Amino acid sequence: MSDKSIDMLAVITARGQSKRIPHKNIKEFCGKPILAYSVEAAKKAGIFDEIMVSTDDGEIARVGKDYGAEVPFLRSAKTSDDFATTADVLKEVLEEYGKRGKYFTHICCIYPTAPFVTGEKLKEAMEILLENHADSVMPVVRFSFPPQRCVAVRDGRLQAKWEEYMNCRSQDLEPLYHDCGQFYCLNTERFLKEGKMIMQNTFPVFMEEMTVQDIDTIEDWKIAEMKYRILLEQKE
Repeated sequence: MSDKSIDMLAVITARGQSKRIPHKNIKEFCGKPILAYSVEAAKKAGIFDEIMVSTDDGEIARVGKDYGAEVPFLRSAKTSDDFATTADVLKEVLEEYGKRGKYFTHICCIYPTAPFVTGEKLKEAMEILLENHADSVMPVVRFSFPPQRCVAVRDGRLQAKWEEYMNCRSQDLEPLYHDCGQFYCLNTERFLKEGKMIMQNTFPVFMEEMTVQDIDTIEDWKIAEMKYRILLEQKE
């Protein structure tokens, strides 16, 4: 990663609105605002030329700056509503930097509620992106139960979704994975052309189940804190 022609931008996407968990992106998580974990991970990766927070909220901007991120501009109303996608936000960020004469060959989008993200994982993902000339890299975790053996409810009754797999041993089924919802590393040129996170040449970086947790409700939040504390204890 010593190529000086490669310019890397880390973007932490943290809008102000949050209906289910008020002030979610700066709510205290195990002692500090949850946003801080994403900023600190990006800093510890040691590979980014700039680390910025994309937000429409002044308080979030202040917290981001307090922990070492830049907030060179605020997010527009168009990319701050419930219908804006992550891709929409990143496109706007790149456009705004372009107006200021700054261009980045690679971009890493980090979600603000991702306390399990580490600098090591971000660096690993960016290395995978560069070494494989990939379009993007995203963290994935293996499903704990084979999805091929799932059941559906139809007319009030359980029915195998895929009958042919119901008697298969777990070890005989293809491992399947899902997006961790933590970060995405992108080749800027390919991203601007495709306009999406998962492209034809997308590579995985693998995560352990203990380091993955969707945080959509207060119950999710509490589970994430329990996991985080357990991981801290294991390190001691």
